[in-house]
Amino acid sequence: MLQSIGVWVLCSLAIYLTAAITPGFAIRGFGSAMIASVVIGLMNMLLRPILLILTLPINILTLGLFTIVVNAIVLRVSAGLLKGFDIDGWLPAILGAIVLAIVQALLFWTLGPNTYETQRV
Repeated sequence: MLQSIGVWVLCSLAIYLTAAITPGFAIRGFGSAMIASVVIGLMNMLLRPILLILTLPINILTLGLFTIVVNAIVLRVSAGLLKGFDIDGWLPAILGAIVLAIVQALLFWTLGPNTYETQRV
């Protein structure tokens, strides 16, 4: 349970830092980032698999690079559902998807719980 809360806080911090780095990508505060983290997680669970299946031919032709556009679509839909989370256009959404992936990877690499290590009995 505590590990899940830690992952949630790190994802929220990644969204907050992405908004600070990426122009056109705005979030009102850390509370809005926490809510946006939940909504983005739900959209990744519900919408992203459908989009990946629908865009599979394009994704194969681009060797997986179109996944960045799918992630940008998920971010734009999430921003459309929330008041304190705004993305000004498609370019900030694509840049935000790239920056968010990098920031999240760095945060989890440095601060995140080690989920790949098995516990010894």
